[in-house]
Amino acid sequence: MRELVVISGKGGTGKTSLVGAFSALASNKVLCDADVDAADLHLLLQPEIRRRESFQGGGIAVIDPNRCTECGLCIELCQWNAISDDFVVDPIACEGCGVCVHFCPEGAVDFPRQTCGEWYISDTRFGPMVHARLGIAEENSGKLVTLVRKEARSLAEAEHLDLILTDGPPGIGCPVIASIGGASAVLVVTEPTVSGEHDLERVLQLVKHFQVPAMVLINKSDLNPDMAGVIERKIREPGAVFVGSIPFSKTFTQAVVQGKTVMELDGDDESARKVLEIWEEVHNRLASLPSR
Repeated sequence: MRELVVISGKGGTGKTSLVGAFSALASNKVLCDADVDAADLHLLLQPEIRRRESFQGGGIAVIDPNRCTECGLCIELCQWNAISDDFVVDPIACEGCGVCVHFCPEGAVDFPRQTCGEWYISDTRFGPMVHARLGIAEENSGKLVTLVRKEARSLAEAEHLDLILTDGPPGIGCPVIASIGGASAVLVVTEPTVSGEHDLERVLQLVKHFQVPAMVLINKSDLNPDMAGVIERKIREPGAVFVGSIPFSKTFTQAVVQGKTVMELDGDDESARKVLEIWEEVHNRLASLPSR
């Protein structure tokens, strides 16, 4: 079994549209939306949910007034100033670190786990999909990413599928780290801009640190051909592989508006042909890598 995780240095590069297009081309796969902070792959694939589970994240401290002796140790230890002088925890200020729970001499601080969102196993027109929804302003997205990927792997094993196609989060933070660990390879989608070049460098440094093979695709390449050339030359420095570029096309936008992938909208479109070429390149390179 192999897992390809598609990531980007920033949002808006077209990552999810490409994952949707790859979904139409790949076979024997499980789809996984690991961008839980802003999941939107479902907008293209219209999944029918067959299993729904709540996601339990971190805890928020609650002081029991019947057990509390008001010694003040919790107020002294709290680095977030989340405990008032009358020993009430502000749930917004509390970071859930658990220091007050651990050090309270009377055991007066409870730490109930919070329901932070939901995760799902669904059916789509392109195959099974595992995805999730994190609650508004909730944390622990890295933990939810790990859970979603674990369930995707379990589903692939149960249904004897040999590929997990994962739409990863943008950036280089905890959710991204959680999405690439143990992956067979990553495909980084970038844009030909100064910020795109900078973000790509950071992402490739992260991927190299975790020793995951990296491929890079330049989207909207004709918006700045000179910068696209600069990026293509720099890609090889950290050992990544350049798999191609896609020119700007309104077809992607038209497909999103209709809730379709670019491959379904017009198979003869230049962008669709480029996506097909790139997928064949990515698939061949992925097949040459050891399974995990």
